[in-house]
Amino acid sequence: MITEPKPTFQAAPFLTTRWTRVCLAKADSEDGRLALADLCGAYYEPVVAYLRSVLRESDAARDMSHAFFAEMLAGGAIHTADPERGRFRFYLLGAVKHFVAHRREADQRLRRGGGVRPLSLDAESPDSPALNVADDACLSPEAAFDRQWAVTVLARALGALQAECEGQGKSAVFDHLRPWLLGESEYGDQGTVAEELGLSAAAMKVTVHRMRHRFRQCVKEEIAGTLKDPAAVEDEMGSLLSALGGKKSL
Repeated sequence: MITEPKPTFQAAPFLTTRWTRVCLAKADSEDGRLALADLCGAYYEPVVAYLRSVLRESDAARDMSHAFFAEMLAGGAIHTADPERGRFRFYLLGAVKHFVAHRREADQRLRRGGGVRPLSLDAESPDSPALNVADDACLSPEAAFDRQWAVTVLARALGALQAECEGQGKSAVFDHLRPWLLGESEYGDQGTVAEELGLSAAAMKVTVHRMRHRFRQCVKEEIAGTLKDPAAVEDEMGSLLSALGGKKSL
């Protein structure tokens, strides 16, 4: 039994600097390159999901993802980012599509010129390996990218909230309430969890409410870090929920 904690969670300022730094500094400064590398590292998996849907083979998708990011970080492709769109998600998807198109052109030149037979980049080609991930089979490459983007945002937000709770000495609270944050637990279990945490029923309800509210804030903060205009956060939240299958709220 632990001492009943006060159900409060500190809010952190929105992380509005990462994509803004990239857009302002581009690839002409070390700051811009570091900011872009940070975002690319954080959002590597959506690119893998897109390429896996195109290539239909997980290992090939990861190999091409490594080549894509190496080329993008080295070649200054950030100059193609559209300030009017201002979303790293749009930039990243557009950049990987451009990369695949160039690879497809190179593929076609090799086919015309003979030599070693390359791996097909045509999703409908009978030469393409079978898709390893069944859940992606019914999604378009763009939908697979968006879904993994949404999953990545939630995972990073959850990690930020966990670190915050640990810093406040509330690790046990986070561990017990995590299912409520992700919609993995029915509310009928709150009585048992409250007893384990040493909370009254009323305090448990308040704690769950505040934890869910703070988690939503963390999601917004993570999203804001990938936008140039913080005013677009709510719209991007809607896109995130849609990518998760039309989920109405967090």
